[in-house]
Amino acid sequence: MDKHKIKLLKKSTADFVKVGFALFFMLAVLAYTLAVSNNLFLGMAALIGAYMAMNIGANDVANNVGPAVGSKAITLLGAIIIAAIFEISGAMIAGGEVVQTIKSGIIDIAAFESNPDSFVWAMMAALLAAALWLNFATMMRAPVSTTHSIVGGVMGAGIAAAGFSIVSWATIGKIVASWVISPILGGIIAAGFLFAIKKTIIFQEDKIAAAKKWVPLFVAIMTWAFVTYIILKGLSQIWPQVIDLLNLLPLVALDMTEKPSFFVATTTAFITALFVYMVVRRKLSRKKSKLKNTIEGVNGLFTIPLVFAAALLSFAHGANDVANAIGPLAAINDAVAYGGIPSKANIPLWIMGVGALGIAIGLALYGPKLIKTVGSEITELNQIRAFSIAMSASVTVIVASQLGLPVSSTHIAIGGVFGVGFLREWLQMREKHSVIVDDTSLLRQERKVLSHLGRELQTLNEQESKTVAEYERIIALQKMIAEEEKHIHSTIKHLKKTQHVAYVQRDAIKKIVAAWIITLPVAALLAALFYYMIKGIMI
Repeated sequence: MDKHKIKLLKKSTADFVKVGFALFFMLAVLAYTLAVSNNLFLGMAALIGAYMAMNIGANDVANNVGPAVGSKAITLLGAIIIAAIFEISGAMIAGGEVVQTIKSGIIDIAAFESNPDSFVWAMMAALLAAALWLNFATMMRAPVSTTHSIVGGVMGAGIAAAGFSIVSWATIGKIVASWVISPILGGIIAAGFLFAIKKTIIFQEDKIAAAKKWVPLFVAIMTWAFVTYIILKGLSQIWPQVIDLLNLLPLVALDMTEKPSFFVATTTAFITALFVYMVVRRKLSRKKSKLKNTIEGVNGLFTIPLVFAAALLSFAHGANDVANAIGPLAAINDAVAYGGIPSKANIPLWIMGVGALGIAIGLALYGPKLIKTVGSEITELNQIRAFSIAMSASVTVIVASQLGLPVSSTHIAIGGVFGVGFLREWLQMREKHSVIVDDTSLLRQERKVLSHLGRELQTLNEQESKTVAEYERIIALQKMIAEEEKHIHSTIKHLKKTQHVAYVQRDAIKKIVAAWIITLPVAALLAALFYYMIKGIMI
């Protein structure tokens, strides 16, 4: 058996094991749900919810750890372990006891009051449609928004059940706007941070002195951004419990509010960032001979911050996006248990566990594909570029939330990858401008030489009688012309290569943007079809 066949056999075996493990988890969820509720319909909904959670883990989590892996700050296995731990922690600790099942007011659930069965069918259809689309997108290595997927599913199923009037088109308009706002804002902020780091550290002759001065500040800014982000997006559901815990400390008496305000979040983040700044500055001041005055040496200083960034992004993602898998499932659970249609659903611990474990399992089994795509297949990343992308992911969400702009965390992260890639192209073109000028001048001179040699050869060829010396000169001229043509061809090739610097894969851009655009309508169409199928089976 040759090596190619052995490789295919190993891949087939690995794929079989992955599918088997995924099916085992889904069937375990089904069996547990039936044991708890003794309701087959809820069991099927839980099975689909588990399938959705695994697809969220396979597709969406790559945005949190992909840049860190692509920059080689952490290994793929390390990233999976970190992401799995913090995704589960975020979902279980800060996922919230109450999650809105109809995301962002997509449909008016009042239309289902007289027909709760139709509502349950619509939620199941929405879950299944979103999960299938995410599965397909992951197979195509296209990172897409899981939130947009479930929103499209809810919209499509709602239209199929109660008509177009049920949809909040203003909310859909905001989501469409986020397709443009999120990547552009993420790209600009990521490119801005990368340019600032290059300007203050990389472009300096003494990179060690510059790094000791500026790296603590950049890490402090990252700390401020992430602590603010975590408090606003990750701890909002358990904020009263956090306040209770802090009030146990001496000399602390805080008012308990339902959710943390931006002022509280950013003030807490600033105090934390100030502490981190002093610690990092002291650590770097002690590193004298260990630091190398190279780009690689500076890159190494951003490794640990990147690990923290991957962990914190995963925690916030688990706290927020677990609702995409278990929100509709919780609504179905309440509808089955109480016979009503809840605008909000109390989530039992077992349903939260389905979402948290499903995300972790999906990440471990099928996440590496998208992690590699985000980390290395769009543009080449190092620690500084990955750090800029991580900064963009947190800062953009903070800025957008305060301005009331609709954004998608997936689109922000990918936009950040595009942003650092395009900035590299722009900087490289500036550096190579002198090379282009030199190549153009050289090409002009070589063409003049070729023209002169060509005229001399033509003159000799036109003579009717030639001496031996003239024949020898003709042969020499032909060789010289051939060599000069090679030089010209080589110069033209080098000039074209210099002029067309492409650090961002254009094919990847086309594929990802196309997937973003069709996510909502495809999920909606699938959900409508599934709703009619479920309705046909149940009636």
